[in-house]
Amino acid sequence: MNPSTMRPFPISVVTMGPGSQGDDAPEYLAMPQGMETFSQPRLPENAAPDMVAHAANLLGDYLDSARRAGFAGGAQLDLLNLEMPLRDVINQSLGFGEVSAFTTAPEHWRVQETAFAGLWRVLKLAEDGRMQIDRLETGAIPAALTETMLRMASSDLAAPDYPPGTMNAPALVEELRLQAASWKAGDAAHIINLTLLPVSDADLDTLYNWLGHREVSILSRGYGNCRITSTRLKNVWWVQYFNSMDTLILNSIEVVGMPEVALASAEDLDDSVERLREYLDMMLDPL
Repeated sequence: MNPSTMRPFPISVVTMGPGSQGDDAPEYLAMPQGMETFSQPRLPENAAPDMVAHAANLLGDYLDSARRAGFAGGAQLDLLNLEMPLRDVINQSLGFGEVSAFTTAPEHWRVQETAFAGLWRVLKLAEDGRMQIDRLETGAIPAALTETMLRMASSDLAAPDYPPGTMNAPALVEELRLQAASWKAGDAAHIINLTLLPVSDADLDTLYNWLGHREVSILSRGYGNCRITSTRLKNVWWVQYFNSMDTLILNSIEVVGMPEVALASAEDLDDSVERLREYLDMMLDPL
């Protein structure tokens, strides 16, 4: 697959810092519209029948292995060395889901949920854009994203300097340091909702500069958009919700391995396996 012909991953630049919270005067923001719902991928057009049959059988065998491995098993199907017509059929058959992501360092991963929740397309690109990995994975979210955050973030960050005008930044910084140090896998997320807190522009500037916006970026589309970015502190994420007019309506920080809004569930995958089975039968029926 030529990277230049791939569908782009729609991660937008996020507006942050002073002013991103709106004016001081209360405003009633429009609620998100246009909920993303499941849309059955269309059968491949103008594809050779033998390629359609090969793709359907290959995906069917993969579903069998995914069922045996279980949701946490992370079953994988390598697509890198398949011939281009076959990969094109698989691309069209799987479609695109709500969650997409990319990493900027130390490696360049690109992740796209398929139209079947819990089934992910995972790619790794070399510095020159050459495809190194192209595979399907099942699970809550590909491990490459959480592993990148853990590799690039620090276990602790020294407290920053506090400029004039800060109010709650010192308390929030210490809360985040304490929660990040004590959080462990299986713990519930610790969420700080900045939208509901009395924070000044100086507070927000301090938090943004201290935590930064780092190597993992995730976009989850449902009602509006949820944009997630890793920070300099392990297991600490920016989670921001925007309505359909791209207005920030919820600005929060979560201490968790991966924010829940980005995750597929075991029930999602069970439903996806059933729907994909039906779709594969439909692919084979005309043949």
